[in-house]
Amino acid sequence: MKTFTLKNFRLFFVSFLTLTAISFPTSVAALLLRGGGDSFAEPLLQRYSQEYEQQTGQQFKYSTLGSGGGIRLLASQTVDFAGTSLIPTPIEQNQIEDGLLMVPIGGGSLSIVYNLKNITRDLTTDVKLSREKLVQIFTGEVSNWKQINPNFPNQKIEVIVCSGSCATSFILTKYLNQISGGKIPGSREPNWGFRFFSSQLEGGGIAGEVRRIDGAIGYVPTRLAREQNLSIANLENGEGRYVKPTLEETQKALLNVKFNDDFSTDDVKDPKEGYPLVSLTWLLIYKRYVNEDQLIATKNLLTWILTEGQELNEQLEYTRIPEDVTIEILEAVNNELRMRPY
Repeated sequence: MKTFTLKNFRLFFVSFLTLTAISFPTSVAALLLRGGGDSFAEPLLQRYSQEYEQQTGQQFKYSTLGSGGGIRLLASQTVDFAGTSLIPTPIEQNQIEDGLLMVPIGGGSLSIVYNLKNITRDLTTDVKLSREKLVQIFTGEVSNWKQINPNFPNQKIEVIVCSGSCATSFILTKYLNQISGGKIPGSREPNWGFRFFSSQLEGGGIAGEVRRIDGAIGYVPTRLAREQNLSIANLENGEGRYVKPTLEETQKALLNVKFNDDFSTDDVKDPKEGYPLVSLTWLLIYKRYVNEDQLIATKNLLTWILTEGQELNEQLEYTRIPEDVTIEILEAVNNELRMRPY
């Protein structure tokens, strides 16, 4: 995936505005935009919210509701935007009566987190999960930590999964499907086919349960894993290297992602290089508005996220959106977001 400096982007952005005569009004009555959706980009959106208010005086709030919950609330016009790491299905897109614009805001990684209390620290930091073992854990074929490493305790692996429809479950099972020969179907709400320990709310719910249960293993966005100080496994990638979900390894994995005309992407195939559990993340935005202040506030927010906000991504271990794609998105925001004609 391409990266770029904010200075170069600003010059490019100013030239783009001049050439296309785009004007985003900045004077708008105080309006709180509300969003909801999955946990994958929540750390990034919370940071955006803080910085956006400091820089502009305008506010937006984001709540974790799960990808399915965010899309449902968008369809019922309960929220102003939804956050998702899933491409909405055609049925879901058709439920949005005012049209839908997908705005990619960054790329990130999903961490496999675990809790082994009765183990020395040097072994804990060297937990390595091969592709085969990762599949076997989430099919129930491997159920004891000694099956992972003979130096680990003779202790049951307590698998913690996400309850309901979750983007993180889809990211994980989509990858497991690719490396298992289709043994595990990619799904937002998997039928795991074995007796797991518990199901918890996406993100913070899983993190809290993993911290509480000795022998637990689960999956959460990497930034959340860092904030919660959870142990993160090294995963075997397509090259046979064992890697942790650093920004550098995430960038390698997402390097060749291509955007479609609607700013969706095809599935990220099992990347040979980099950390393998990765995804892009999007904001889902209405195309038509009945309230002009809401329209202006939405355009202002998206413009900020795609310019100033991108500077924050790498601080939180999310990749930036390439500059050529960003320019196309800003053009779509200007041309496609408008007042209802009735």
